[in-house]
Amino acid sequence: MDVIMANGQKLNALNGSTVKISCTFNSCYKMEALNFAMNWTYQETINETEEIFMRFYRDRGMVPLRSIHFGDRVMFVGNLEKNDLSITLSDVQVDDEGFYHCYVRNPPDRIQGQGTVELCVVSELPPPRDTTIAVAIGASVGGALALLILSMVVVKCVRHHRKQELISEEKTEEEEKLEAEVVAEEGTK
Repeated sequence: MDVIMANGQKLNALNGSTVKISCTFNSCYKMEALNFAMNWTYQETINETEEIFMRFYRDRGMVPLRSIHFGDRVMFVGNLEKNDLSITLSDVQVDDEGFYHCYVRNPPDRIQGQGTVELCVVSELPPPRDTTIAVAIGASVGGALALLILSMVVVKCVRHHRKQELISEEKTEEEEKLEAEVVAEEGTK
């Protein structure tokens, strides 16, 4: 079983915003509610104990558990039929920083899947990276390579054309010699 969390291991969220924490899993087996088990946990620091705040129940599906820490701010937004176990956390607070674990067990898979993402709460999101320089460098290198390849093709074509001209000239000279020999032979007859 493979559990995939969004944004790798770290997710930035703006203080006061709503953030989606994605979790999907791959399994060779179709999910069956009778055997399926899943829960979300929160851990303030790596050394703290984990608090379960959402669990899958066979008869009720995904259910947020009453949590002193989160209250009613956590909501299941995934789609179990598509192996999506994503949640949203609304009104993100600085206290929400920590590690979010997505645990999945889908028998007959023998291994329990686990994904972890670290949530960092920021007062402002970092500006998007300016990729102009990278694009300019990439375009320059690509253009230079294209010119190099084009010049190599032109040189190859010119050489091939010259070779063809030499072959054609040699054939013409041989044909003229043959004609001269034929005429000379006919003249002696």
